[in-house]
Amino acid sequence: MADSLVAACAQAQRRAADFLLGLQHSDGFWWADLTADTTLESDFILLELWRHPPVDGVWNPPTRPLIDKAVQSILARQLPDGGFNIYSHGPSEISATIKAYTALKLAGLAYDDPNLARARERILALGGLQRANSYVKVNLSLFGLFPREHTPVIPPELMLLGDFIYQMSSWTRAIVIPLSIVHAMNPRRPVPAGFTLDELAVPGVSFEFPNNEGFFSWRNFFLKADKFLKFLERRMWRGRMRTKAIQRAEQWMLERTKYTDGLAAIYPPMMYVIMALDLLGYPKDHPDVKEAEKQFFSLLVDDQRGFYFQPCFSVVWDTAIAAYALGESGVVPESSLTRCADWLLTKEVRRKGDWTVKRPNVEPSGWYFEFANEFYPDIDDTAQVLLALAHAKASKGHDACVKRAVDWLLAMQSRDGGWAAFDVDNDWHSLSAVPFADHNAMLDPTCPDITGRVLEGLMASGVKKEHPAVRRGVEYLKKSQEADGSWYGRWGVDYIYGSFLALRGLQAAGESDREAYILRAGEWLRSIQNADGGWGESCESYDKNTFVGAQSTPSQTAWAILGLLAGGDTTSNSLHKGIEYLIETQRRDGGWEEELSTGTGFPRVFYLKYHYYRHSFPVLALSSYLKARNGGGA
Repeated sequence: MADSLVAACAQAQRRAADFLLGLQHSDGFWWADLTADTTLESDFILLELWRHPPVDGVWNPPTRPLIDKAVQSILARQLPDGGFNIYSHGPSEISATIKAYTALKLAGLAYDDPNLARARERILALGGLQRANSYVKVNLSLFGLFPREHTPVIPPELMLLGDFIYQMSSWTRAIVIPLSIVHAMNPRRPVPAGFTLDELAVPGVSFEFPNNEGFFSWRNFFLKADKFLKFLERRMWRGRMRTKAIQRAEQWMLERTKYTDGLAAIYPPMMYVIMALDLLGYPKDHPDVKEAEKQFFSLLVDDQRGFYFQPCFSVVWDTAIAAYALGESGVVPESSLTRCADWLLTKEVRRKGDWTVKRPNVEPSGWYFEFANEFYPDIDDTAQVLLALAHAKASKGHDACVKRAVDWLLAMQSRDGGWAAFDVDNDWHSLSAVPFADHNAMLDPTCPDITGRVLEGLMASGVKKEHPAVRRGVEYLKKSQEADGSWYGRWGVDYIYGSFLALRGLQAAGESDREAYILRAGEWLRSIQNADGGWGESCESYDKNTFVGAQSTPSQTAWAILGLLAGGDTTSNSLHKGIEYLIETQRRDGGWEEELSTGTGFPRVFYLKYHYYRHSFPVLALSSYLKARNGGGA
């Protein structure tokens, strides 16, 4: 049986590698769609209301054809109970449903439209408008659709507090600074005549911020601070200090739209930049306005694939994973990988960005996630690119580039021994209690998944296992292991993702697979296997803070297989069944299908579908299994 499985695995691997190789662009990169939930299309409709306000109470925007397509895109994803979810097969979520309802009603659906009525009933059942998250409340307040006094203060005066803004995560910083301009200017943008959301409010329920943490808590402190800041806004922040703060925020924002495809190259900041420039008085034909709108609308997909906005572009990430998987397969032409490496080297960061606030004397390097995002190289992409470059050799400049990237990664290690996504020691946990932090991503803490990938990337680039940074990373992973033997995954769903990357990092760092904690991780992976031989995990794991199973997926099955192999398991029945699952579910063209959201943006708030995960990771898993078998591990 084992020999026949190896033979079948080799055939599946070759077909999968050929299919993945066929997806490479002529310039050398791989680039798949990155999709999310309906909130992006809903926000688009609200942005169009901002860009093209009603005339004499009638809203007839010139982009009506796009808005109509957005409506159909939103309605196509409405759940049977009337709500809208934030991940595939997930339950209705209150903020996503409020956004969708607002957008649909703005677009012209009548109050008694069945789709709107079902959404309204679901919103009320989930707690009503009062239960929306802070960003929904802020966005609605800009149009007078939510009481301003019950939205959090987002003061531009944050810009006057030295390096305070750099204690927030990079993505929060990029959102908050343009939004602080919008907030400070207190717009009351017009809505169509008679438009209201009063029907979404639950009678008798307060609009004030909830405080479930007691009087002696950071939450209570920040709620009191929010009231004090509101007082300052009414009485004091009307003169030179506010003007100076807004100017600082404007300057910061515009500086970071250079050498990039929009501020932070992600949807929310790009949207708020358009709003901020408008309020600052920039004419519609100003180059900065035209560029901001161009970059925002570049995220739109409107073709045979459908109508939807991508939250950003994942091209460097897609490329690095695909190239590494194909490199590990050993069955693709070297020329294809060289073309890929040459392209990747053009994307190395060579300018200083926000990360230099805490690492001012480190030479710039690393890679970002998108086509262009020079201020925000990220640690995870950099580690994955290094793994790709271990196989894909560039025509020139390869070794010097790798050395710079390794030095940069080593410099970006946090004090606890782990690595985060964009920053170092971004761990002021008290900030998670501020009223506008309920997007659950105020901070950028270290995490096991990135730390495991960094260890693997460093070792593949020639760093010795005795290096102090490697030993500190190993100790971090030991300390961060969950009681059941798994590891938390911050950027992929969830414990399967964290566990596979932690185990691969530990294996690369020379940890023995006979260690009890590694054996425990393998036992955990085998214990959660589905009856069909695959593995699957729901985004609900983040809500429950423990593993929640789901239907098997190719990507998560591949992760589990990779974790088992890294933990020294080359012969178990679980491993063989996992390989069989990938073989049996492979399409005739060599690819796989996948329904679930397996990528994480903000846990419990925003999830992602990486459309090449289902193809790249199985190639890596099948290749790793064949290597283990051929290496005498059986």
